[in-house]
Amino acid sequence: MARQSNTLFLEQWLRTNVGGINQTVSGHSSTSSSSARAIIQAWSELRDSLQNQTFHPHILQSLKTLLNSQASLHVADPQAKLLLSVLSSQSFDLPSESYPILLRLLYIWVRKSVRPSAALIDSTVDVISRIFATEYGSKKSPSFLAEGILILGAISFVPSVSESSKIACLELLCRLLEEDYQLVRLGEEIIPDVLAGIGYALYSSVDVLLVRVLDSLLGIWGKEDGPRSTVPTALIILHLVEWVVSGYIKSRSLKKIETFSQRTLGTSEASYVPFALVMVAAGVLRASRHTANGQGLEFVSILRISAENQITFVAQHLVSKTKGSINSDNDPTDSFLRQCLSLALARSGAVSFSAPVLLCLASALLREIFPLSHLYLQILQFIHSSGLEFGINEIKRHLDSVLFKEAGVITGVFCNQYVSADEESKGFVESLIWNYCREVYSGHRQVALLLNERNNELLVNLEKIAESAFLMVAVFALAVTKQRLNSNFSQEVQREHSVRILVSFSCLEYFRRIRLPEYMDTIRRVVACVQENESACISFVESMPSYVDLTTWQDFSSKQKMEYEWSKDEVQTARVLFYVRVIPTCIELLPALVFRRVVVPSMFLYMGHPNEKVARASHSMFVAFMSSGKEPEDERVSLKEQLVFYYMQRSLEGYPGITPFEGMASGVAALVRHLPAGSPATYYCIHCLLDKANNLLGDLTTLKDDDWKNWQGGPEPCKKILELLLRLISLVDIQVLPALMKSLAQLIIRLPKTGQIMVLNELYAQVAESDDVTRKPTLVSWLQSLSYLSSQAKTEVLISKGRESKENSAPPGTIEPNARL
Repeated sequence: MARQSNTLFLEQWLRTNVGGINQTVSGHSSTSSSSARAIIQAWSELRDSLQNQTFHPHILQSLKTLLNSQASLHVADPQAKLLLSVLSSQSFDLPSESYPILLRLLYIWVRKSVRPSAALIDSTVDVISRIFATEYGSKKSPSFLAEGILILGAISFVPSVSESSKIACLELLCRLLEEDYQLVRLGEEIIPDVLAGIGYALYSSVDVLLVRVLDSLLGIWGKEDGPRSTVPTALIILHLVEWVVSGYIKSRSLKKIETFSQRTLGTSEASYVPFALVMVAAGVLRASRHTANGQGLEFVSILRISAENQITFVAQHLVSKTKGSINSDNDPTDSFLRQCLSLALARSGAVSFSAPVLLCLASALLREIFPLSHLYLQILQFIHSSGLEFGINEIKRHLDSVLFKEAGVITGVFCNQYVSADEESKGFVESLIWNYCREVYSGHRQVALLLNERNNELLVNLEKIAESAFLMVAVFALAVTKQRLNSNFSQEVQREHSVRILVSFSCLEYFRRIRLPEYMDTIRRVVACVQENESACISFVESMPSYVDLTTWQDFSSKQKMEYEWSKDEVQTARVLFYVRVIPTCIELLPALVFRRVVVPSMFLYMGHPNEKVARASHSMFVAFMSSGKEPEDERVSLKEQLVFYYMQRSLEGYPGITPFEGMASGVAALVRHLPAGSPATYYCIHCLLDKANNLLGDLTTLKDDDWKNWQGGPEPCKKILELLLRLISLVDIQVLPALMKSLAQLIIRLPKTGQIMVLNELYAQVAESDDVTRKPTLVSWLQSLSYLSSQAKTEVLISKGRESKENSAPPGTIEPNARL
């Protein structure tokens, strides 16, 4: 809560709450601090200057030394008298730069003094009034104006100030604001100081003067030559009103509250700008939510209702102006008002549901906080010109903005409004969010491909916005899930919403960089809903991009031709990977014809993706389909057998290299398990593996014994295929087993002796551990025959080598005994 007793310098408190504002004191840095010795020396030089009736240039430096020590500086009554004497002196002409500093030092005295002398306060008012009557006109500057307003407001805030001095201060303050508000535009760094002075004055004013101060606070921003309306300024107004109204409530100043409420939350003046009214209402809400329970302040509830009504009124006006569309022309005034509304609601806490407020929050999130569609369009327009740098700078500024940093809080407020909304409003904002997801997918994909790594910094910054947008969508989707997936809605409605959420998540999958609990919770719920119904499964699967869309670049808005490589389209790949991971969860209910028409082309395409994770996921999809169908269906079984032929071709043509072995091995294991006994497809699978193993062996220029002592090292690809064939001995049906054993024996005999021993040892262990009483006798007999063939092969090799040795060592003309045979 903004408590006056804990706020020494209001302007500093405002800067701290807003953030992102350069903390200066009327143009002078306040970050440095002077030593105690330098401070004493500065006061001494100032005193000497007054006694000598001369103002040397180094005296200005002394004043700056004091100013730079604002945090630790204590100005007592004697020092205040010295400052007043310098300001009042007629013996020397003070430079223009010295007036703001002298006024700031007096301000420090007023705020840090526990009980400033009433007489000295009155003298201060007289001196300041005289300065602004005689010196200000010729030495006007933004800092002079700001420091004048600040000290005048601070003096009016002093409890012991006389009524005449208070009125004099407030009248002069109002006159300065009414006559010289243009100066604020020239030095926007002084706005916190000006508004702090207004804050002090608002707390102290009554009746007519309070109205005049409010007129300046809410009206100068709409004047043509007035200060610019900015987000930091809007936030300063919000926290300023929080501070003022907290003081009203704490002191139970009912008359001030009534006047303030009627002027700002009731029928407001035409000159009051909407953004300021919104921030005032938000400030009132912040102040009212800190009111302690049991204080009996019924008027606080009335004040809160008025503030909420004010926000709703402004939101309704904005919705009417834009005709409820977030795609209307991006008028800067409307854009700024949306930003202010979202920040106001983020900082004011929970408010009652209002359809216009909900729509404005949705518009702010999609157009102001995560303006990706606008940025994509801008980048594409400047992509071939030097203007691209402008886009980079704009995105950097947005990432550093208060609005973007408050995105999480604004999303929370938006979801709270959604939960309380009527069905029509819920449906409308849901459509907005889901459409936005598709726009982001399409836009980012296009920008990423066209930039083609020419500007990595730009893409990185864009993706920071998109990552936050994903978080927003995930949190909103969870809220939708809780609202829609319950017994209040039919199963059909629940499935429809589940499919929409899944499709939206697929569009933003590329930006999912962290494990988000809200995302995981939503995924579990919607997948569980979809996998219970065939029509929902089909609807989700058919939303997957087609093979033509995946392999062809279609940009009808651009005349530029470019070469398109589908495997380098990372945004699209992430989306397809989402489908490949989700479809297996509902594949039991997916008709074979739909799987063949929609999924199969993409599945085989991405088996050839250079990213191993993507390729492996495609193999997992194949495994899921081969394992599906608990009850035999002619259509599904037929498709399974047909897919095997292309699966083996597609897998082995990329092995070794692209095809991940474990992915292919799981696919082969699945097909031999789930195809009918004696299926031609199983024979074809084994034939392809044996053919690949023989080709890999044939490609080896030499077969070294040392390379075959164990399963690691050496010709790894060939060993892995051989290992897979050994696994199949225990998996294939009994009809296929003889053909597998015969072909495998022929392959093993081709291996070097160490390789044969390695394989035989593996086979012995495998047969020994087998509990299959049907095939074990056959395998034992086969293994014995294989061992015999292996030993015979060794004997033949030894005899051949012996013959060669004898022939080489025999004398010329010698004939072997069996030479004639």
